[in-house]
Amino acid sequence: MAVVQFMVSLDLSVVNVGLPQIGAALGFSAVGLTWVIHAYALTFGGLLLLGGKAADRYGRKPVLLLGLALFGLASLAGGFAQEPGQLVAARAAQGIGAAALAPAALALLTTTFPAGKARVRAFGIWSATNAAGGALGVLIGGLLTEYAGWRWVMFVSVPMAACALALAWRAVAAGPPAVRGARPDALGAVLATAGMTLLVFGVVRTDQYAWTSPVTVATLAVAAVLLAAFVLVERTTAREPLIRLGLFTNRSVAGANAYNLLLGAAMAAAFYFASLYLQRVLGTGPALTGVEFLPFALGVVAGSVLAVKLGYRLAPRTLLVIGGLLTAAGFAWFGLISPDGAFVTDVLGPSIVASVGFGLCLGPVVSTATVGVAAHESGTASGLLNSSRQIGASLGLAVLGTVAHDRTGQSVTPETLNDGYALGLGLGAVLLLGAVLIALTVLPRTGPPGRADDRAVSLSARD
Repeated sequence: MAVVQFMVSLDLSVVNVGLPQIGAALGFSAVGLTWVIHAYALTFGGLLLLGGKAADRYGRKPVLLLGLALFGLASLAGGFAQEPGQLVAARAAQGIGAAALAPAALALLTTTFPAGKARVRAFGIWSATNAAGGALGVLIGGLLTEYAGWRWVMFVSVPMAACALALAWRAVAAGPPAVRGARPDALGAVLATAGMTLLVFGVVRTDQYAWTSPVTVATLAVAAVLLAAFVLVERTTAREPLIRLGLFTNRSVAGANAYNLLLGAAMAAAFYFASLYLQRVLGTGPALTGVEFLPFALGVVAGSVLAVKLGYRLAPRTLLVIGGLLTAAGFAWFGLISPDGAFVTDVLGPSIVASVGFGLCLGPVVSTATVGVAAHESGTASGLLNSSRQIGASLGLAVLGTVAHDRTGQSVTPETLNDGYALGLGLGAVLLLGAVLIALTVLPRTGPPGRADDRAVSLSARD
């Protein structure tokens, strides 16, 4: 499951460094280039709930294998893309495959390690590989773009998917027979994905149409109608709903997903802005840009390992607050970048602070999001958590990218680009402070897992 998550996480970031070359080779516009990210994030996030339900109904292992096969084939097709539409379609297909395999993988992890110190350790390993995939994806993408060509940022997932498929086929147990209830609500998945896509489309098009223009207002209104229809369908469908709305009465589930949405929004925008700042403002090549992201990768892994150590002594809520504050501080520091800056003075320090904080958040937010969830809904809860992060990533990139583009203006110079990127990174810090506020006000107070286990052992011995 760690290998699977590494691949999915890597694919979210591996294209970032190659974006300038992809745009030039296939003829993307500046704003249109963001759809290389959006196409993956929106189909991934929008269909994750359906993927979670499918994993619960048809079995985690079959859904995992199907998702891996589709992911690998879509990666192969993307590497051969000849025009923007073909690459965007391949990225969307990758998102569909990821939406099937990610919740199945996380549900398998959740049911294998239901509680206690073993759960903390398992989720620590999972979060470390998740973080490493996202951070190392930038390094791998940079090296591939400069020395093998941008197409290899798509091709690299093909052998990884094949390897993960072979491992999952042999190493993952078939599990008990799936519970056959009503069929999952495919209409709800279509409504949610279409609504989120139109919402992002309306936001990113504000570079051409003002927020008050009829085109923007109509697009956002239709998006709102589709999302409202999704909620209505989930409440009234005769099929099995994608998500039981009562699940949100669980404060751990609601708080963790709200926190994760803001975390995903800030981090996706940060990867995008930092990569473009290094290449378009400082003039760094793709390979060196990837290398310069290595401290971030190591910091995330270090933060994830530290979260495991601290997870025996501190409550997950406390770790989320500490991690969120550290990441926000790193982003605020990032907001001070300058057009005549350098990697050592403008990027290295904030990268280390933000990455350690991010690593501290990953394991606790996953563990918190599945607390108190029934076993038969573990796939749904896993899909919901992944969905909130991917939707947050797409919305965050759409909003912050649009704000940065407006600040840059029509005159594109290193100075104006720097102003836009700095504003986007600074606003990312604001999003993270919002996440910390959610952790403090929504998440319930709980003790650390280690202490809970010790109390249980003590009571058992006394009885």
